[in-house]
Amino acid sequence: MTNRRSFLKTNTTLAMAAPFLSPGFYPMRKQKRNKKLGVALLGLGGYASGQLGPALQETKHCYLAGIVTGSPSKVPKWQDKYNIPDENVYSYDNFDSIADNDAIDIVYVVTPNALHMPFTVRAAEAGKHVICEKPMEISSDRCRKMIAACEKAGRKLQIGYRLRYESHHKQIMDFAKNETYGKIKVMDTNFSFYGINGSNWRFTDVSLSGGGPLMDIGLYSLEATLYGSQLKPIAITAQSYKSIPDKLPGMEESIFWQMEFPEGVIANCGSSYAARSNYFRVSTEKGWYAIEPAFSYGGLKGVINGESMNIKNHNQQAAQMDAFAINIQNDTPVIASGAQGLQDMVYVEAIYEAAETGKKVRV
Repeated sequence: MTNRRSFLKTNTTLAMAAPFLSPGFYPMRKQKRNKKLGVALLGLGGYASGQLGPALQETKHCYLAGIVTGSPSKVPKWQDKYNIPDENVYSYDNFDSIADNDAIDIVYVVTPNALHMPFTVRAAEAGKHVICEKPMEISSDRCRKMIAACEKAGRKLQIGYRLRYESHHKQIMDFAKNETYGKIKVMDTNFSFYGINGSNWRFTDVSLSGGGPLMDIGLYSLEATLYGSQLKPIAITAQSYKSIPDKLPGMEESIFWQMEFPEGVIANCGSSYAARSNYFRVSTEKGWYAIEPAFSYGGLKGVINGESMNIKNHNQQAAQMDAFAINIQNDTPVIASGAQGLQDMVYVEAIYEAAETGKKVRV
């Protein structure tokens, strides 16, 4: 069976991405300030239609201005629902002409994972700021190309890590920064769901997904340990499993990994397409706190030493996109930056290496 590593070694350039690369470069325009910024969603799949489109009706600093799709049949529904004018509708073929559209300030790339890099490069070259859905890409090398393209164009890049802008998770970050309950000792986290029988690209095509649950929901567990500790890991061990060989071709079904941090801090993490879990727990010198469910789009519940955090839920995607719009308007650093997305992919590659070799990987 072809595993993730052998596939990526022999398909580093991904021939399918070649048609999407643009040789052109469009000059930057001076950023418009003190107005709502126009967002174009590139890729109109389930996340765009179920979460991002509705969230852009709640944002205060940006709005849904346009769409980019490879499926013309989806266009009428989106235009009718969101009143999108014809001039703000693009196909993948004519996407580069978005450079001439001043109504579009931001392109949100919501395609399959392996198409994030080519579309991010094209958007940056067209003079647009970019939000790229997680994972940033399917390899760290491709992430670096995205960062380089945005830096060359002078455009900002955000990765779609919605939970870095969510109130429960921001509280966890503050606890770590301030050592509110003392130093962290152990973190436990798992995000899993029953997706083993899934039929879309995420479960059937490793050339698009780049891997199994780790490249999807496992990133939430990884991210939580990083911002939840405010530390960087120093070593990783991992184990992957598969109970049904003919499902998830070239991908793991379940993966568990352990991260060692400075000062003896340990994180026990997991993700699976054959189970159901959704939690993040932190044990400290002076007690414990947790979020469960931790990674859903809503309904998060936080607990501190058994007592409720009393934090209200809010639209996570709206908060994420508004924060990026403010970064652009005020020229401030992006929290969920391309650098963070790249760092996460380096850790993902280390997790896969540890699982495949059975050895501890230093990072």
